[in-house]
Amino acid sequence: MRATPRLMQIMGAFVRHKFPGALFGQKHWPPPKEVRETFEELGLVFIKLGQVLALRRDLIPAAYADELDLLHDQLPPMSIEMVRAAIEAEFGAPLGSLFSSFSITPLAAATIAQVHEATTKGGHHVAVKVQRPDLKAIIATDIAALTHLVGMAEGLLPSLRAVDLPVVVRELARSLYRETDFAREARSIVLIRAALSDVPALWIPDVVEACSGATVLTMDYSPGERVDVYAKAHPEAMPRVVDTLVKLMLHSIFEEGLFHADPHPGNVFVLPDGRVALLDFGNTGDLDEPMRESLTLLLEAVVKGDARAATEAYLEMTPANEKVDHAGLLADIKAVLYEIRRTNLADVSIGNAFESLLRAGSRNGVHNPREFVLLTRAFAILESMIGILAPGYNHMESFRDEISRLTAQHFAPARIKGSTTKLARELERLLMDAPGDARRILRRIAEGDLGRLPSLEAIGRRFSRNLERLTAAIAFAALIIGGSMLLLTPMGGWHHVLGETMIIAGIAAIVIARIRALRRDPDQR
Repeated sequence: MRATPRLMQIMGAFVRHKFPGALFGQKHWPPPKEVRETFEELGLVFIKLGQVLALRRDLIPAAYADELDLLHDQLPPMSIEMVRAAIEAEFGAPLGSLFSSFSITPLAAATIAQVHEATTKGGHHVAVKVQRPDLKAIIATDIAALTHLVGMAEGLLPSLRAVDLPVVVRELARSLYRETDFAREARSIVLIRAALSDVPALWIPDVVEACSGATVLTMDYSPGERVDVYAKAHPEAMPRVVDTLVKLMLHSIFEEGLFHADPHPGNVFVLPDGRVALLDFGNTGDLDEPMRESLTLLLEAVVKGDARAATEAYLEMTPANEKVDHAGLLADIKAVLYEIRRTNLADVSIGNAFESLLRAGSRNGVHNPREFVLLTRAFAILESMIGILAPGYNHMESFRDEISRLTAQHFAPARIKGSTTKLARELERLLMDAPGDARRILRRIAEGDLGRLPSLEAIGRRFSRNLERLTAAIAFAALIIGGSMLLLTPMGGWHHVLGETMIIAGIAAIVIARIRALRRDPDQR
């Protein structure tokens, strides 16, 4: 209910930008540029939603994905008074007691936070990341509004169910809460810094814990230049920089399972001594050991052109789903691998190959896991940046050498011995527990205690309620469709005013009906 005013504001923006035309098919969708501008107008959550959708080229047309890629998350900076208030509220102490100097002008200002240069009382040169106020409340309201909106959209356009919008919204909510959790970001920095300590020519800032909290994150200051700026003055250094970036990405993915998901030029600097600096760990991916195993097998199968092995490894990475078309998926992956084999090694893109796998999976009923989508995005961003930094440089040689090293390590005797020992322990535990589990199941069957089924009376009541809701939904949908038809007429004037009124009235009625349903059926929330 608290999200209702925001929902009406969102719907007003959608109506102004002719989004209801989507009810009449893809030909009536608003142009990609208008979609991007609408998301920018609606603020933080919708900018992030657009960025999430831009990753899902397996779900939306390429023209829309390309346009949403242009979404910027730069905002006017907070005033120094707001920054001061946020820091002092976090630490319960005056700004001057924490820092001996603090720059008034921010180094950068984005949707989540802005960064200031400062010096601690101990003389430590630092960068201070300060979160914008009330973000969690804004996110909670917009996610609630989006959840209702997605439910209504799927009711009016059943074809949208193939896009799996509820999953997209859940991914968005998870991503936003992760980005606003500065304590988690600090832990990620510490873990990645320790994990990559043996990668040569790499620098990652350390966290200054005494000046960090839930909404403020203080780190070592990086005195370097953005990598794209550095490349113009030092083109001869780029092969070394590219090799470092490739080793960093593959090492963090396959050996540690924790990787930087946004390695664009604004997050990669080169220090005066030539080391590569990696910054901003608000968006990271986390691969557990089984997913890393499957990813290793997937890359091996792709390199060998083994479509069946690639399909099996890919499915091991995704949630179980009975609706997957296995034959169709195998055929599509064969086509992907055929295209890769026809391409020169220097022109092969791991990001593009993974995107093709995502599209093949979505076409055949696979629910792609968030971490694989993030990984695909990270590879695509990295390869795009490499193309800018060192045009013509065969970075795939670096990928191939590093993957060969990791594959050899994967099959090393010590590792196989460790995996075998672990498997033996799990089998031993399974054999020891099996008799007791079997006895408990047989006892429940003998006692008839297999859980209760709902009574016919309860089923009848539920059917009656659902029939009422269906009738109301048809009436409300008629209002929305009728209003949309008026908006699509070229006459303008009162026709458009009436159309907007009908759409807003229909949507308001659906929201009210949904709220009443939730209050009447608390068990269905």
